[in-house]
Amino acid sequence: MTRELVRYSRILSIVGDILQVQVPEPAAGEEAVVRLKDLAVIEEADGRKSLAQVINIARDRVSLQIFTGTKGVSTGATVTFLGHPMQTTYSPNILGRVFSGAGEPMDSGPDLSMDPKVDIGGPSVNPVERVVPTKMIRTDVPMIDVFNCLVESQKIPIFSVSGEPYNPFLARIGIQADADIVVFGGLGLIFDDYYTFRKTFEDAGVFSRTVMFVNQASDPIVERLLVPDMALAVAERFAVEEGKRVLVLLTDMTAYADALKEIGISMERVPSNRGYMGDLYSQLARRYEKACDYAKGGSVTILTVTTMPGNDVTHPVPDNTGYITEGQFYLHSGVIDPFGSLSRLKQNVIGKVTREDHGQIMNTMIRFYSEGQDAAQKQAMAFDLSDYDHQLLKFNRLFRERFMNLEVSLPLEDALDLGWRTLAECFRPEQLLMKQGLIDKYFPKELAPPAEAVEAGSEPEERRGRHGEAAAQ
Repeated sequence: MTRELVRYSRILSIVGDILQVQVPEPAAGEEAVVRLKDLAVIEEADGRKSLAQVINIARDRVSLQIFTGTKGVSTGATVTFLGHPMQTTYSPNILGRVFSGAGEPMDSGPDLSMDPKVDIGGPSVNPVERVVPTKMIRTDVPMIDVFNCLVESQKIPIFSVSGEPYNPFLARIGIQADADIVVFGGLGLIFDDYYTFRKTFEDAGVFSRTVMFVNQASDPIVERLLVPDMALAVAERFAVEEGKRVLVLLTDMTAYADALKEIGISMERVPSNRGYMGDLYSQLARRYEKACDYAKGGSVTILTVTTMPGNDVTHPVPDNTGYITEGQFYLHSGVIDPFGSLSRLKQNVIGKVTREDHGQIMNTMIRFYSEGQDAAQKQAMAFDLSDYDHQLLKFNRLFRERFMNLEVSLPLEDALDLGWRTLAECFRPEQLLMKQGLIDKYFPKELAPPAEAVEAGSEPEERRGRHGEAAAQ
């Protein structure tokens, strides 16, 4: 391995954070001197050193992205290739620790330099080693657990826009999800967001089963590209070697795509759609496809945040993401929108590993909510409303308060029971159009409104009190 220690001193150019060095091409049959994604050390004449990563190879010209930037780097520097890609620490000691985008501890904890390292950015799992997802990850968020279940090994984003509470919501899922280990990756976070995530995990008492990789907005942009690979490499090891059910949280993948675009432009690559490189789909897919339910091990589930600039779902990042993932959660106006959200794997668990009435409750409540939206439009346009319209409006108000509110936290069974109570407070059994066997078993008939028409806009005092009690329960 002597070749790995050879220094190369012919620096051809320094543009932005990209340094280009000339390396002799290998002769026929010889092993290449350098490979894509390999690490290198840039050393100045005064002994200062910087770490870099190979991002492009064009015959004898090798382009390197310097982690700390090219400030102070001269053409008199030397380059030494280390012969291996970026590595991250993997051992039980990393639980409860926080690492930077370069894989270095940033929490003043014990030194981990002697712990084992693993390469990042490896290939996705052989399909033969995968099994069909059939297990649910409970989050205690009704809009997820009841209407769009999160399934083990699923890859699914939260589509949102700037200003929405997607980071607090992601942190809440991290502390409530019934996963063995949570691996968090922060991309371009401001300090407040990083601190909020860390404090949330610590206050909830789940930090001991959490690993954090954080690239802050002030950190080198190349580290932003490494964070997802480090988080997924660690998650993969925990799942394969220890059989753990691992939940990976990444925010924000649009920042990751923007970093790809910035580096591509600095390398003078021809942009494709809105300035993003043509390989955006492949780059995103390589990360998302790490989600897997292993035939001989645990599972890796990926939940990310993807912000949509201008709330434009046709923007290249959410557009490409939608072709890769198995649905999305659509967060806007402070709620999870049941119409924009979708989980393509929910049919694998609803009614199979959940209660028998799950599917009927889900479909019936969404049907009534949709009809209630139409009734609200009629009301806004000053049309006369029928008694049934008033029932729908009441249901929509209760649905938003009890289910769509992001602060609501309920186990799945309690959420299903609350769904039955909500339906019973607004509709008679014959209005539900559900299986009679389920109505007989679960419908709380004492809460049903009388058969006669419900008075528009008001209720008898005694019924209002009873409804308030049911809501409190």
